[in-house]
Amino acid sequence: MRRPFITLLAANALSTTGNMLSILAVPWFVLDTTGSAALTGLAAFAMTFPIVISAAFGGTLVDWLGFRVTSVLSDLVSGLLVLALPVLFLTGGLSYPLLLVLLFLRWTASTPGETARKAMLPDLAALAGVPIERATAAYDGVYRGAAMVGAPLAGVLILWLGPSLPLFVDGVTFLLSALLVAGGVPRVARRERERGGYLDGLRAGLAFLWRDRLQLSATAMIVVVNLLDTGVTQVLLALYARDVVGDPRAFGLLTGALGAGAVAGTVVYGAVGSRLPMRLTYGLCFLVAGVPRVLVLALDAPFLVAMAVTALSGFAAGAINPILGILQYARIPVRMRARVIGAMTAAAYAGMPVGGLLAGALSTLTGLETTLLAFTVVYVLISVPPFVLRTWRELDRGRPADA
Repeated sequence: MRRPFITLLAANALSTTGNMLSILAVPWFVLDTTGSAALTGLAAFAMTFPIVISAAFGGTLVDWLGFRVTSVLSDLVSGLLVLALPVLFLTGGLSYPLLLVLLFLRWTASTPGETARKAMLPDLAALAGVPIERATAAYDGVYRGAAMVGAPLAGVLILWLGPSLPLFVDGVTFLLSALLVAGGVPRVARRERERGGYLDGLRAGLAFLWRDRLQLSATAMIVVVNLLDTGVTQVLLALYARDVVGDPRAFGLLTGALGAGAVAGTVVYGAVGSRLPMRLTYGLCFLVAGVPRVLVLALDAPFLVAMAVTALSGFAAGAINPILGILQYARIPVRMRARVIGAMTAAAYAGMPVGGLLAGALSTLTGLETTLLAFTVVYVLISVPPFVLRTWRELDRGRPADA
């Protein structure tokens, strides 16, 4: 019975595409209507900060309400909030403070839906008879593919329709996602609700994550690497394209090479991942995903070499999220799956704003080459735990979570 599993992937692809439309359309919309870079930055903050808050504190509500119900409600509310933006703008009722409020509410509402769909994945994969390695790879591959399609689609829609009308499309994608999950995804399991209130449930999820040293170590690695990746993507690649290559297209080409490599890597891992040792695969992929693509820029290699190495790093990165998904599904009890995944997601996002600030400040003080070398050293250090910490040996053994 694979239809529910495929429906979940399709719904997540729609939501991800909608998110990419918002991420690109909103800055253009704010710039077009206000002309202020500062107000655009504030709007960007209103889009990112709620993700951390909602992921950290919304997971417990997802566990209580149920994965399917939360996914549908989250997409419905998100879709209506997004549709309100262009409607209010076209009718003259959208002030800048109201825009910030709606953006904050929209990203607060959409994050639990993403958590819920991720939490549903192992149940629907089991129902479909899909191995968990292929299921997590398919989920991550669809996510990466939708993000790659959504970005250029947003650019085309902005060019053709202006910065406000693509938000209509964004809202529709959320409503379609809600319809798909409501009509095509069954409630595969009923879980007994835990005793105690919301805070008790939240504390239980955080305590579980703290006790699980393997997942705690994996989360710490992701926090640091997301911080570094944000600095590289938002600051250092732009500086490299401007100051070294002298062509702004280099920025887009390197970003595209990384994304294309990641999609290919996810597909390959889905095909052969079940035959690979997870700890060694994760450690090597984590190392290759970060170090070579930054080091090759620091060494001022020819641009085509930098492109090839960046694609290789992306290919290695394609296995990381599927393995992390397997780790989560194997060790987190179903009754607290959403809240623990939410806490890990919040931590992963929390350091990202710091990355851009760090890269900007360090490159200003020491120069681009020194900053790239410093980032390379940190990438190496943060890749060490799977090779040296004994707790990482559990990744190859695994253990089923308590129901």
